Amino acid sequence: MVLSLSSHNVIQYLQEAGLCSSEDDASDKSELPGSSKNNSDLLVTLADNRKLLVKQEHNVKNNDVAPRELFQEWLFHQLLQQFPVLGNISAIAPLVVHFDEENSILVRNYLSEYLKLATFYHNNEIFPQEIATAIGTTLAGLHRATYNRREYRDFMATAPQGEFRYGFYNPAQGVESIGPEIFGTVPTEALKFYLLYQQSESLESAIADLAYDWNPCCLTHNDLKLNNILVHSRWKKLDNCLVRLINWEACSWGDPAFDLGTLLASYLRIWLNSLVVDPTIELQESLHLALTPLESLQPSIIALIRAYLNAFPMILEYRSDFIVRVIQFAGLALIHQIQDMITCRKSFNNTDICMLQVAKSLLTMPQQGVLTIFGISESEILNPVGKVHKLPQPVKEPQLLRLYYEKTRLRGC
Repeated sequence: MVLSLSSHNVIQYLQEAGLCSSEDDASDKSELPGSSKNNSDLLVTLADNRKLLVKQEHNVKNNDVAPRELFQEWLFHQLLQQFPVLGNISAIAPLVVHFDEENSILVRNYLSEYLKLATFYHNNEIFPQEIATAIGTTLAGLHRATYNRREYRDFMATAPQGEFRYGFYNPAQGVESIGPEIFGTVPTEALKFYLLYQQSESLESAIADLAYDWNPCCLTHNDLKLNNILVHSRWKKLDNCLVRLINWEACSWGDPAFDLGTLLASYLRIWLNSLVVDPTIELQESLHLALTPLESLQPSIIALIRAYLNAFPMILEYRSDFIVRVIQFAGLALIHQIQDMITCRKSFNNTDICMLQVAKSLLTMPQQGVLTIFGISESEILNPVGKVHKLPQPVKEPQLLRLYYEKTRLRGC
């Protein structure tokens, strides 16, 4: 029988696992720091003031569904142990101390001196370039070290005991086909999202092209949003360890542009969530009236992409259209986030409509999106980057109406 953890039995579980002593009793020492949609989290403070974060996957109670996400984080931890060149990257240094595959429970050290970057931005309303630079450098270090390295790819292909892994999941997915059952799960106002999405042939075509051209070539986080990045409370006084990347449940062998695009979308959400939205106001006017203007985010966004390219300049030789693909993946990430909000919030409002319009623009007109989002051209972004041999930009096919194209529900390598 699968053990279900709660604040009442978590201390006992940790004692039996040898992670705490008998001095840690079952008193009120645990709290819920906010669980994800797939995991339940318990934050436990032990007698020596050490803190542990205990995660358990929700679907572990469903015998028909095999838990996989926490196994992926455990696999990533094992990867860092196996390959010290990765483990020495301080921002991704291993935190996991225990994994119980049978009960799908993972325990990791809790970093009390750090706070979520999303919380930091919200509370301080400042966007220091030093933090963005640290993130870009760290992410580039991970991608560069694992790029086209078979030993890392083979390691990430490890499957849970008794299972097989035939390929890596392609995250470049559009909206799934919908049927009559949607009327029982989605409120009426949220149906407008699916209507607007399906009315845009160019949007579905752009996502289908992204999925077709998805190039898994290095280790990727795959869920790199601001809530999965920690910043040190004394970041101004530190020369290193400013940030930590956490929650590696979705990590896999993937496309580096997807990581940067997902992160860029998380920055754009700060801007888009602050829009002044009214039916009488045009979209462009709403974008300019945002309480957090895009201009206040652009220095950090530019610092992020330049730091990444400075640390991994060869990516521009591997993919000459890299920045354009980052912009497109940012648009796709915004669409995924709208879907998540519909699932959690059961609503779709005018702000979400604006977000969908911005996402569509980034996906279907990425060259224009580069200038809009960064505030400078692609050549200006690349100017300060070290000497890099740039390949010619790929020639785009004429924008003709397709009689047939691959749908966006593509999976596989």
